Amino acid sequence: MKVSTKGRYGLTIMIELARKYGEGPTPLKAIAKDNDLSEHYLEQLAAPLRNAGLIKSVRGAYGGYMLPREPKEISAGDIIRVLEGPIALVEGIEDEEPAKQALWRRVTEAVKEVFDTTTLEDLVNHDKDTQQDGYMFYI
Repeated sequence: MKVSTKGRYGLTIMIELARKYGEGPTPLKAIAKDNDLSEHYLEQLAAPLRNAGLIKSVRGAYGGYMLPREPKEISAGDIIRVLEGPIALVEGIEDEEPAKQALWRRVTEAVKEVFDTTTLEDLVNHDKDTQQDGYMFYI
């Protein structure tokens, strides 16, 4: 599985909304501008996120999107699965010899665990921690 721009930009939307959690709705236009991304593309990504209940929309002059739950309750895995589909690194492993099947399953489970145990709160706080400590964090 390769995480495409859908997954990467979807995470960007969600991290930005997590940063502003509790402050009211945030327009996609602001997220697009702040991250130098296409507003039109972000709108396309917002629809499946909204349909999955990961974001909610607010209409009106001061409308936009917001998280319906606390950032600590939404994992990176939730977002990636909505935008990219099931997390599977290798397809068709049934035809592989048992040792290879076991390897691919272990690798896939490790990736799933990282996605599923990393919350939006972790990602927002990581930015703060990185600025203070100088650590790098890659997903």
